[in-house]
Amino acid sequence: MKAQRTRYVAGAMALALPLALAACGGDNGGGGGGSDADTLTVWHYENDESAMGQAWARAIEIFEDEHPDVTVKVENQTFEQIQKNASIFLTGDDVPDVMEYNKGNATAGQLAAQGLISPLTDEAESRGWDDILPASIQTTGMYDEQGLMGSGDWYGVANYGEFVGNYYNDDMFTANGIEIPTDFDSFESALAAFKEKGITPLAEAGSEYPMGQLWYELVLHYGDRDLVDDYQLFADDVDFHDDAFTQATNKLDEWIKAGYIASDSAALTAEDMGVSFINGTYPIMVSGSWWFGRLNEEIPFQWSQGLFPGNDLHPGSSGNLWVVPENAANKELAYDFIDITLSDEVQEILGQAGGLPVAGDASTITDEKTKAMTDNFNTILDEDGLAFYPDWPVAGFYDVIVSEMQSLINQSKTPDEVLDSLSSAYEQGKTDLLEG
Repeated sequence: MKAQRTRYVAGAMALALPLALAACGGDNGGGGGGSDADTLTVWHYENDESAMGQAWARAIEIFEDEHPDVTVKVENQTFEQIQKNASIFLTGDDVPDVMEYNKGNATAGQLAAQGLISPLTDEAESRGWDDILPASIQTTGMYDEQGLMGSGDWYGVANYGEFVGNYYNDDMFTANGIEIPTDFDSFESALAAFKEKGITPLAEAGSEYPMGQLWYELVLHYGDRDLVDDYQLFADDVDFHDDAFTQATNKLDEWIKAGYIASDSAALTAEDMGVSFINGTYPIMVSGSWWFGRLNEEIPFQWSQGLFPGNDLHPGSSGNLWVVPENAANKELAYDFIDITLSDEVQEILGQAGGLPVAGDASTITDEKTKAMTDNFNTILDEDGLAFYPDWPVAGFYDVIVSEMQSLINQSKTPDEVLDSLSSAYEQGKTDLLEG
């Protein structure tokens, strides 16, 4: 039987759907309401044309071949719809068997703590997911009884990844006789060399995430895995005036004073940053793998990519998670589907389409730039180098980081004052999370 693909769009119908589902009862004892034993219902929010959309489409075809008597019902939801209403509609019986959901304490962790999604530890061990997925990828799918990420049972399974690295305008480097950096010292030397030639080297944006991610790259440059575990997973207390945070914030302040970052970048968005790099205004952009497809399509010059020089740890994480609602009617079918999305064939499709597979053989990727990006990601995974994102630890921290980075760009605060503000917000958020 072929998959029935039902698309729901944002709007009144989309927002009403979960509430309507929550009101529907079921009598089959296993949850699922209108779901039958011969139906697998999958919810995800990937576009059909995206790397993930293409990969999941092939996973569905494989599933149908392996389960000829099962109908697959695919419903394309919106992220906002699921995010806002998951804790409501998952209390009902008419729920999907497997759905895509975001990772983190406030999302998958919250559902896990509420008992709305199923623990997957036994399946992860019996099906070998714990062998397939690297440790730093597994971290985003594990939650304790409080819903804190990083320990406890598996509640989600990642199937693709993302990371922050460097993009280089090779033509600008060549024209100015500057070498692509290979370590931190040569990176700083390149920044100085461009500035000496009257070129601001770093494309940046202070009103959204990019500047905070650059700051975090520097924190990771001076820090180690213990710092990441303390900061992200609350393994121990965090001192925002320790060597790593202090050196990183002072170094970023030094770069701002040296003119390596444009003085007007405090007001710029991530889109502004990306467009300026695509237009050839800046030789270097430090940002995420999510830019790759667009850069590959739109850049008119020779360009390359690399990891942040000198770092063993990098901002990044798994992509979204597959989760199985506790009230799902057909959990075994859901586990089979998740298993297929981790297969070599599906992961290869993901990689060929410009996604970042977490399993499979990257050597099969034919496009040179896509392979380079995947090789960079695999290098991070091999070194257990994913360090998540700076705003992840506590609710509302994103806005605080943005504001403090703007203050640093504008030189309205000293590095110590910035660290004081970050520390205060972090500690308050941590207290609210642990005691709430």
